[in-house]
Amino acid sequence: MVRVRFAPSPTGYLHIGSARTFIFNWLFARKTGGVMILRIDDTDVERNTQASLNSIFDGLNWLGLGWDEFYRQSDRTELYRKAAQTILERGFAYRDFTPMSAASEEKTTEGKAAWLYNPGMRELPREESDRRAAAGEPFVLRYLVPRGFDRKISFKDLVYGDQSKSCEDIEDFALLRSNGLPTYHLASCADDAALNISHIVRGQDHLTNTFKHILLFEALGYPPPEFAHLPLLIAPDGSKLSKRKHGAVVSVATYRDAGFLPHSYVNFLCLLGWNPKDDREKMSRQELIEAFSFDGVNRSNAVVNFTEEDPIDPKALWLNAQHLYAMSHDELAAHLLPVFEKAGYNATAEKTRQVAPLIQERIKTLNDAPAVADFFFVEELEPYPPADLIPQKGDAALALRVLEHALAALASAEFTHEGLETALRAEAASLGVKAGQMFQPIRVAVCGRKNAPPLFETLAVLQRDTCLKRIRQAIELLKR
Repeated sequence: MVRVRFAPSPTGYLHIGSARTFIFNWLFARKTGGVMILRIDDTDVERNTQASLNSIFDGLNWLGLGWDEFYRQSDRTELYRKAAQTILERGFAYRDFTPMSAASEEKTTEGKAAWLYNPGMRELPREESDRRAAAGEPFVLRYLVPRGFDRKISFKDLVYGDQSKSCEDIEDFALLRSNGLPTYHLASCADDAALNISHIVRGQDHLTNTFKHILLFEALGYPPPEFAHLPLLIAPDGSKLSKRKHGAVVSVATYRDAGFLPHSYVNFLCLLGWNPKDDREKMSRQELIEAFSFDGVNRSNAVVNFTEEDPIDPKALWLNAQHLYAMSHDELAAHLLPVFEKAGYNATAEKTRQVAPLIQERIKTLNDAPAVADFFFVEELEPYPPADLIPQKGDAALALRVLEHALAALASAEFTHEGLETALRAEAASLGVKAGQMFQPIRVAVCGRKNAPPLFETLAVLQRDTCLKRIRQAIELLKR
């Protein structure tokens, strides 16, 4: 059975790239009938924060996808201790008593560093190692990378294809720090083995770690899972998206707080580095599940477009609008009601259900709705220029006559689309004016603006008393 995991560390808010990794794992699990595991990798106790953990849960819960099993590494320290002891007893590790700072305990060959191992420690007799450890001398437990012959670690990545690296280029990496806590490598692989992870799906920046992890799986007696590494997300200038450099741009919360629909954001993240091999862009959850495969994941990095002025990717905004337009009126209203309530409007479920179809094509995010629909909920309109009441090819006198006739017509008209249209078109005919010249002053009078939803539906939602009150106020405004 397919078993995949998403394993964030609670050292910062939920990153857009991490969210995409979670989504790809989730899609793969759902497509294959597998299991989605959320594992909090919180062994780095000095950097973990509760705020970061809350951010991860808040972000994942907002995405609305869920998971099947949950674990925290801080609850599993005994597993890592036993794994380390097993690896040592099997001869795949040794104790390194070399004094060093905590920061240098996990040396690496990345970049310019050339350190591979400490010969004296690597060759220390086991009896001497046991004696010094029993005496309480601090040590780092290191993996004994095989040397002296041209052994290569190879695997086939589901995205990047065949990968290979010589053991001569891999340092004796740490498994336990001198304080006894496990390193990322040990904890991650011990958990993956214990949880029977079948596929590890993670960012391309972890690809170089995979060679070490294959060695660790061998030492643990667990067949290596399959690996799929995802292309990185980069900024428009080609730099890697980072919390330190790009701030809120890389936070899932930025899109949530901007009024995005959770699924439209999931849809957007899927299209960063993956495509369904057809022309589709707007896709439902089920369509994403059915279309997902690692064959569709690109090897090249994906650009998130943003500017210093606007952290929102225009493609994400377009997709959100498309999902809003496609929503049923009931579903849209359910999303809009808490937005209206947060704006301080006296909104009810029924009133919001009436308003939703009138503004559906006028908003790109949920946060657009309060400004577009304010006149449906407020008692008094914001002041507007009296000149807005004057129709094209008309004057104030014409606007006044139109509003006075409208006042009389609406006092007795049936407040339905058909009844309102019949009454107002009849008044336009009796005045000898075009329909547009009749409708514009009314629209401005009841909405406080020229651009507003369709007039008859708007009047019907506002109801007679509100419409008559606002038209009277407009008449007084013109008279003044």
